[in-house]
Amino acid sequence: MPKEKERDWDREMAEVDKLLARLPAADPSLGRGAASAPPRPGAAGAGVATAGAASHTPAADQLGTWIKVGLGLLVGIGMIFWPYSHACGFRLWFYLGAAGTVAIAGVWGSISSWRSRLGLAHTLSQGLIIWGLILAAGEVLPRIGYAKEAATWLCP
Repeated sequence: MPKEKERDWDREMAEVDKLLARLPAADPSLGRGAASAPPRPGAAGAGVATAGAASHTPAADQLGTWIKVGLGLLVGIGMIFWPYSHACGFRLWFYLGAAGTVAIAGVWGSISSWRSRLGLAHTLSQGLIIWGLILAAGEVLPRIGYAKEAATWLCP
């Protein structure tokens, strides 16, 4: 078995340090146990999470979230005062579309509030999802035979 050459670890580590120094936002003390300063805001490679959101401020994100949740709440509350009959036919489908819109608005607000870390907005959005599903279930379940009173999809 041939004898391996002894490695010059200092030379190899110096080569690794040179390669690391070429990387964007490289930390020269990487792997040496030295405490490093956090990256400067706006520095190249400062973070993947902030790269796409450079034009948005947290306050703007929170305002946008509250607008989304507020619009969803307005539509959800408006569903209580639905002015038309929705027993069958086209009006039923329109009502189910509006109930689906409430649930979708809840999902939209829920995703936005989760990203913005707004607990109350997230809770309200979850309530919107449930409310939209309840509204839809109130019309769909009698038509699929799951309620005491049967209803029809189309008008006679």
